[in-house]
Amino acid sequence: MEYKIHTLANGLRIILAPIKGARTATVMVMTGTGSRYEDKHENGLAHFLEHMFFKGTKKRPSAREISEALDSVGSEYNAFTGKDRTAYHAKVSSRFLHTALDLITDIFLHSTLPPNEITKERGAIIQEIDMYEDMPMRTVDNVFDALIFGTEHPLGRTILGPKANIRAFKRRDFASYLRNHYTPGNTVVCIAGGFSEKKVLAKIKKEFSRLRNGKPTACLPFAGEQTAPRVAIKEKKTDQTQLMLGVPAYPYQHADEYALEVLANILGGGMSSRLFTEVREKRGLAYYVRAAVERYPDTGEMVVQAGVEHGKLEKTVQTILAEFRKIKRTPPSASELKKAKAHIRGSMTLSLETSDAIAEHAATSLIHLGRVRPLEEILKGVDKVTTADVQRVARDLLRTEKLNLAIIGPHLHKDALARLLRV
Repeated sequence: MEYKIHTLANGLRIILAPIKGARTATVMVMTGTGSRYEDKHENGLAHFLEHMFFKGTKKRPSAREISEALDSVGSEYNAFTGKDRTAYHAKVSSRFLHTALDLITDIFLHSTLPPNEITKERGAIIQEIDMYEDMPMRTVDNVFDALIFGTEHPLGRTILGPKANIRAFKRRDFASYLRNHYTPGNTVVCIAGGFSEKKVLAKIKKEFSRLRNGKPTACLPFAGEQTAPRVAIKEKKTDQTQLMLGVPAYPYQHADEYALEVLANILGGGMSSRLFTEVREKRGLAYYVRAAVERYPDTGEMVVQAGVEHGKLEKTVQTILAEFRKIKRTPPSASELKKAKAHIRGSMTLSLETSDAIAEHAATSLIHLGRVRPLEEILKGVDKVTTADVQRVARDLLRTEKLNLAIIGPHLHKDALARLLRV
């Protein structure tokens, strides 16, 4: 895959990722901002603003006109807000790329933020918050992040924000956030798939060159230090207990980032992983259990997540911790290491088959790393990991004082759970 990067005079970066023979194309505009760039009173504003971009522009004054323009060409389109990035995207048949590019450009550059739509959208977002509150599997990560990062740091707050904030935001709050964070130097436009590079580049240069330059507001770095295991319980009447058990981990570009990926894969990266075998297959404690890594430019986390019967919570935690101790004591076998690398290679290759996945990977990489990290580089890094590397990282991260256990369910015995947290 060849990525062609162009930088405009105002600092905006363009990635062109042509795919020979592709019959689809994706337009993605990503800006390096999200909920970690908000203070406590702004929490939820980045996500609310993302919604407002679809509520009207000068050219298309209503949400209906925006959606009809994309629906009429069979587009898959949406937007998302994360903790450190926000993106707007549309995937279309290549012959309709001009429509997608024109519309995504229009909403990004010319949204009018109608006050009446702000009022109406408050209700929709509050319903979105309530929807996720009824889905503990989707919100246990909020409990975990608040535990590991603390609610005084933006990384420890939710992306959707509290309802009180949603009800209080004014149009001037959106306009101020837009000026402070949606700057050209903080923005990447990526086109991936089948398209005419010359025409696309000319269109992007013409439209985005008008974006006024400015210095984006910096986020608050995370520099917390954990010295004892911690437990957080969100008491809720549920049919199943949701848990996340994890530790602080490495940021982007850490020397051991690939060894960490292999470690997470060995522990819970597939249906033959250690945790799936021990927790589900041997003991029937959970329907699903998985391990994952989340990285930021300045910090990271490795977590295990599972949903279990209320009465089997302690047994599940003990089983997970037993696997942590095991991999600290004994390095994985050569065959297990080989299998984990092959799983990572296969899943990553499959995940980057489509134009929308390629666009998101390229834009995210450029936002976070200042360059597009090709798949080949990642796979080479994974290939170099040794069994000794995996064990060394396990010993470095999986320590008693670094453990964090977050729970949603009808539980009160916090002290009893805290006593289990030993590796």
